[in-house]
Amino acid sequence: MNISKFVAPEIIFGIGGLEQAGESCRRLGARKALIVSDAGVLEAGWVEHIITFCRNSGLEYELFYSITSNPKDYEVTAGALHYRQTDCDAVIGVGGGSAIDAAKAIAILATNEGVIHDYEGIDNIHTPLPPMVMIATTAGSGSEVSQFSVIVDSTRQVKMTIISKSLVPDIAIIDPRTLATKDTELTAETGMDVLTHGIEAFVSVAATPLTDVQAKNAISLVSKHLRASTASRTNEEAKTAMAMASLQAGLAFSNAILGAVHAMSHAIGGCLDLPHGKLNAILLPYVMEYNYLAAPEKFMHIAELMGQNVSGMTVAEAGKRAIHHVRMLATDIDIPARLSDIGLDDARIPELSRAAREDACLITNPRDMSVRDLEALFYRAL
Repeated sequence: MNISKFVAPEIIFGIGGLEQAGESCRRLGARKALIVSDAGVLEAGWVEHIITFCRNSGLEYELFYSITSNPKDYEVTAGALHYRQTDCDAVIGVGGGSAIDAAKAIAILATNEGVIHDYEGIDNIHTPLPPMVMIATTAGSGSEVSQFSVIVDSTRQVKMTIISKSLVPDIAIIDPRTLATKDTELTAETGMDVLTHGIEAFVSVAATPLTDVQAKNAISLVSKHLRASTASRTNEEAKTAMAMASLQAGLAFSNAILGAVHAMSHAIGGCLDLPHGKLNAILLPYVMEYNYLAAPEKFMHIAELMGQNVSGMTVAEAGKRAIHHVRMLATDIDIPARLSDIGLDDARIPELSRAAREDACLITNPRDMSVRDLEALFYRAL
C-alpha cells in the first residue's frame, strides 16, 4: 500500500489578507516578532503596512532587511544575532523567495545551535523553530508554504538546499495586491518560476495525486494569465490568478520536490548572482526535452493544461507541443533564450555540473542524470 504525506501551513489568501499579519502572529503565542524583508519590499511600502498591522494587534516587532537576492549565509547569521539580541520570539517574513528563505534560515538559528551550513540537506533540524508567519509579495517562489530554504554558501559559492518539515511556516499570507508594485521583468521571471515549480512537481518521481491536483492547476493558471499579468500592473484578475498559481505550485513542489531545472539553477546562482526565476525560465524547455523520455504521457498532459488541442496527435507530438509552448510563453514575455544571453560562459560548466549533481532537487528528477549528462545539457542551453 502506498502512503502519501502532504504538509501545508494555515493559508490566508485574498485581497486584504495583509491586515491579518499581526493578529496571526499573536494567536501563535508571539509577543515580539522579527520582521525579515529586503530593501525592495521596504521601498514598495509593504513592510510599513505590516508594521501598522502589528502595532494594531499589540505585537512588538524588530526589523531586519539586510537581505540580498540569493540570500547569503552571513546575512542569515546577522539576522539570527539580531533576533537573539532583541529578545524576539517569532519570525515574520515579508517578500519573495529571498526574504522568506532567509527568514526561515534565521528561524533555524534562533532555536538551533551552530551555523546555517550544519542544516544543509534533508531533515537535519532537530529543535522546533519559533512561530513563523510568511507573507508572499511576488507570486513566484512558493516559499511561504514550502519545506525548503535555499541559502548561498559564500565560501564554496554554492546554494545550500535545506529541506525539512520544520521549515513549513505556521501561517502563510498571500494578498494579490502586493503584485501591483512588481515591474514587468520581475513579474515575468517569477511567473516562469511558478510554471517551473508546477511542471517539475508534476513530473517528479515523488508526485502523488495530492500534489498533482495542485501542480496541474498551477500550470493551467500560469498559461492563461502570465502574459496579462506581465502586461499590466493593475489587472486584478490576472494578479489574483498568478498569486493562486504560485500558492498551488508551492504546495505541489513542497511535497513532490523538484528536478534538474532547480538543481542547475541553484548551481549557477551559487557562483553568479543572477535572478533565480530567470535562470529557471531559460533552463526549463531544455530540461523538458531531456526529461520527456521518462514521462511522455505527463508531457502530453502538460500540453493540454497549457490549452493545446492534442486530439489526433501521437504522445511524442503532444510532448513536443508542450515544450514548444513553454518556449513561446517565455519569448512573449521577453525571457532570454540562452544562458549566454545573461553572461554565463562555458569555462564554468564542468564546475556547475558537479555542483548540480550534488543538489537535493536532482533526487526526484524523472530521468537519471550523471555529471556528463548535466554538462551536455548546460552546453545545449548555452
